[in-house]
Amino acid sequence: MEDNIDTILLNKTTTFLYNDKPSSWLPSLVTACTVSTYAFWAMFVFPGFRKVPVKLRVPFLPSSKCQTTNVLKLLKGREGKFVDLGSGDGRLVFTAVSLGLQCTGYELNPVLLNWAKTLARWRGLSPTQATFLKQNFWEVDLSQYNNVTVFLAPCVMETLEKKLLAELSEGARVIVCRFPFPHWPPTCTEGVGLNQVWAYDVMHLNGSLLHYRKLQPCT
Repeated sequence: MEDNIDTILLNKTTTFLYNDKPSSWLPSLVTACTVSTYAFWAMFVFPGFRKVPVKLRVPFLPSSKCQTTNVLKLLKGREGKFVDLGSGDGRLVFTAVSLGLQCTGYELNPVLLNWAKTLARWRGLSPTQATFLKQNFWEVDLSQYNNVTVFLAPCVMETLEKKLLAELSEGARVIVCRFPFPHWPPTCTEGVGLNQVWAYDVMHLNGSLLHYRKLQPCT
């Protein structure tokens, strides 16, 4: 009798410990975590995109510390007005402010825009030092700026070339992070790999590009 009881208890214990039926809560937990992560990511990537043509949409790509340092090197000695196209959380704008430039950041994502404005107030910066605007920079005349930073994506760089060539003065410098312009010859560069940045001085562009500037304004 005792042997039968021991056998029954052993079988129940074994079934409990080695039950091969999948846990019903595990798929639900994985799904919930995935959805939450996606929602958090989308909060920073998608807001404001409906105002931009599909072919010009670019997700938020934050600059690394090394990349920001490289941008700073290529901005040294520059004067005048500075603009960051798609300023995100404002880190490149704040870098330019440290050089005494009058800085503006264009950003459509309201979460990132408000965070950048909060950081500017926390740093005690005046609007003449750092201004963040909720505007589509593709629709803005950029001719007032002689220092431009860009961290976008390869798919929009050729279109951006046309816009900048049509609007910037010959004294302007454009600094591009990670993804260089497809047709512009760079003046100089800093860093390597993912942290590489390129500087393009409009006055140094060759004659064919200046001709291209006149014939193909941005549309």
